[in-house]
Amino acid sequence: MQMLEEIIIAGFGGQGVMSMGQSIAYAGMIEDKQVSWLPSYGPEQRGGTANVAVVVSDKQVGSPVVTKPNVAIILNNPSFEKFEPTIKPGGILICNSSLVTQASTRTDIRIVEIDATNIATELGNARIANMILLGALLQMTNLVKIDSIIESLKKVLDKRKHHLLDVNRTALEKGYAIAQNQ
Repeated sequence: MQMLEEIIIAGFGGQGVMSMGQSIAYAGMIEDKQVSWLPSYGPEQRGGTANVAVVVSDKQVGSPVVTKPNVAIILNNPSFEKFEPTIKPGGILICNSSLVTQASTRTDIRIVEIDATNIATELGNARIANMILLGALLQMTNLVKIDSIIESLKKVLDKRKHHLLDVNRTALEKGYAIAQNQ
């Protein structure tokens, strides 16, 4: 069976949108998959809108452009409004319910709402909310392994932030467990 995941991750700059996309792309390469990563920024990087399209496949990727994702991770209301309608029927919507106050009325997609910001704060670092959502994605899609994401973070994160690898692993595992129980 061919594996092809077309993913949109969207939120504000500073929420880790780009690092999530990069981590998935690097992890896919670690696992010998074909990948593409296409970032898109609003006028400001930090605090402006940001989204990234990631394609992971076991076949060559034809285009990095994703217009109808089968998975979307949404971190804010403007991104919800823009990308929720574009998810393919049968796809997955993962929302940070700490920040996304709108609810999808679609019945043709799987919807997972995770209070990621509050859970991350409970874990001691509000900035790992993105990794909780990514952990949920990994559980729901079997896209790549958590170990591959951790290995990819060694490239994505500046060396000064490598001390955060353990807390990122904890966040990934927490998100994975939450999605497993939903």
